[in-house]
Amino acid sequence: MTPGLVISAPASGTGKTTLTLGLLAALRARGQQVQPFKCGPDYIDPAFHSAAAGRSSVNLDGWAMTPAQIGHLADRAADIIVAEGSMGLFDGVASRGETGTGASADIAALMGWSVVLVIDASGQAQTATAVAQGLARFRKGVTVAGVVLNKIASPRHEALVRQGFDGIGLPVLGVIPRAAGIELPSRHLGLVQAEETGDLARLLAEAGRIVTKHCDLDAILACATATPKDALPSRPVPPPGGRIALARDAAFSFVYPHLMEGWRAAGATILPFSPLADEAPDPSADCCWLPGGYPELHAGRISGNRNFLDGTRGFAQTRPVHGECGGYMTLGAGMVDVDGERHEMLGLFGLETSFAKRKMHLGYRRAELIAPMPGYRAGAVLRGHEFHYASILSQPDAPLSRVFDPVGESVPEKGSLREMPGGGRVTGTFFHLIAEASA
Repeated sequence: MTPGLVISAPASGTGKTTLTLGLLAALRARGQQVQPFKCGPDYIDPAFHSAAAGRSSVNLDGWAMTPAQIGHLADRAADIIVAEGSMGLFDGVASRGETGTGASADIAALMGWSVVLVIDASGQAQTATAVAQGLARFRKGVTVAGVVLNKIASPRHEALVRQGFDGIGLPVLGVIPRAAGIELPSRHLGLVQAEETGDLARLLAEAGRIVTKHCDLDAILACATATPKDALPSRPVPPPGGRIALARDAAFSFVYPHLMEGWRAAGATILPFSPLADEAPDPSADCCWLPGGYPELHAGRISGNRNFLDGTRGFAQTRPVHGECGGYMTLGAGMVDVDGERHEMLGLFGLETSFAKRKMHLGYRRAELIAPMPGYRAGAVLRGHEFHYASILSQPDAPLSRVFDPVGESVPEKGSLREMPGGGRVTGTFFHLIAEASA
């Protein structure tokens, strides 16, 4: 198997993404084939990974995916695998899912990939050693191979931090000065999308330059490991249709690469269209899928795009339409933006949502379908996650599913279902699908 590394840290905000992007860009510049992955549910980081590596980055999720699914997705020919972790190395939910709690350490242990820790040394010196050593010893089967020290203020600061690492068996693989950091733009759901970052090529080149200059690339490569795995049958990803009209633009971009790969592998054809460009679903499609994204930032424009609105309404009369999160809200009657102005949406549900009063909804979700949705029968159990700031003002349609958080507590965002007079069925959920549960 291809040897791999998990780039992780004690916590969020330490520089994992910067190091990952810089490492991908630096190794690619060396002529190496680098396969990126993202541990856990995330739409934003993989797009940046793909731009840096020149290869599609795929999510691996220890809570939502089975070992067979993870092994199947990770089996890609490359010189090295670089997987970016999420949050802290051992951070996950309270109960185990298909493979683990969703922690990055679950993926490292399952695949046998070594961990490179990013340590934000600002505000500390030798104590950084204790943090790294504690992480290295915390869980059997998780190998911490070395550290990269980030936000080092001065040569004296570096000497003090290095002093702590002398003799504990954790090599310092790089030292990134505080003044060398790059900044990626952000918004309320995380980073701005890669396609919206006008100077992305410059940012990635700068990240690669920083990592090449301040890290020992050969030593990092030497840390990569993998545990050979027997081939396990992986449940195929059922496509929602044979010809799928997929909304795809800056407002609707949150669909996982592994799902689209699975749809294509099953023989489906994906027909992208842009609601922002006032395009309607392809009339030859037999299903329409509206993914999540940032429709709230474009609500006024969407509301005025009559070809999109009328075309999608007409499509839904005779064929299935499904929306996730932002797509689900667009299927509703109206959306209130951050300024309190209501905008007409598709009206295929009575759903009314608002961003005027922000409230975070975040976490893994287990959904038991009450009725069919595209690709899945009634009774199917799906695993996914929810992440949005919208408030529900009205949700009058029949629920699509029973939804639970990881500890089994019922969640009120149960989705919606509406049967159309012409035989179509409209379904929608706030949760983003990752995989069908194994049982």
